[in-house]
Amino acid sequence: MEGTTGRLELGAVIVGVDGSKPARQAALWAAAEAVRRDSPLHIVHAADTDRRALYLSAESIERVRNAGHELLRDTAAAIRDQYPGVHITTELSRSSAVPSLHRTAGLRGTVVVGNRGLGGFESLMLGSVGLKVAAGATTPVIVVRGVEKGGEAGVVLAAVRDEHDGECARYAAREAELRQASLRLLHVWNVLESAGLAVTMLDNVEGMAGEQVHQLTAVADGIRDEFPALTVQADAEGSLTVAGVLVEASHHADLVVMGGRRSPGYIGRTLGRTTHTLLHHAHCPVQLIPRHGPGHGSES
Repeated sequence: MEGTTGRLELGAVIVGVDGSKPARQAALWAAAEAVRRDSPLHIVHAADTDRRALYLSAESIERVRNAGHELLRDTAAAIRDQYPGVHITTELSRSSAVPSLHRTAGLRGTVVVGNRGLGGFESLMLGSVGLKVAAGATTPVIVVRGVEKGGEAGVVLAAVRDEHDGECARYAAREAELRQASLRLLHVWNVLESAGLAVTMLDNVEGMAGEQVHQLTAVADGIRDEFPALTVQADAEGSLTVAGVLVEASHHADLVVMGGRRSPGYIGRTLGRTTHTLLHHAHCPVQLIPRHGPGHGSES
């Protein structure tokens, strides 16, 4: 596969905790991921004391720090009970959550966050911190959701749009390999977007489908060459809603991996529509791989 340079090695696992139940679930999931990777687990609690110092007393700041240290100790102890072999480090950050997690991830770390935090809006399916971490990350981010369903499907699902998603597919293949699972590459194309508004162009749907399959096959062939022992299934599907197909497919996966395409927004950078929908509605954890190079700022 073009651009590959040997076996992909996944980095350390960094998880953010804030005392919420989703964050605790994310920490336990991150520990299992660290065990699979044989990598360290770094637990971060962003106390945000630098900003709070502007309006809180020194005594209040000290209480915040003590509560943060206690949360880190309790989380680490709960993880060690289930995963005694994992190497754990903890950090109480003086900054807010988003920059703390990005900084700790460095160049290669994978950031893990829960699907909700302590923002006070439990009806939200993904908290603002999780969205900001995912939108601004330059390294992989995993949003943990759907872990309550129990059981394992034995499948890692990779959303593939075109040949630029080869690196995303490689990450998914490595995750499947670590889980001793199979890999499903799924390319979903929007029929109406491909045909445009001219209804007569729908007569050429078969020809357009052939082009979509060609792009998927190129990615699948590269993965099979690099991971010959891995069972790889490649599917292309036309639909009126790309996100809906991916959400439904996540029912039957242990992890969804996709390129985290980002678009310039009014405030910073925002996630594309399909990515945003999947993060809110997927039935299993979602891993976003930053897409560098051509086409990184667009999403079909």
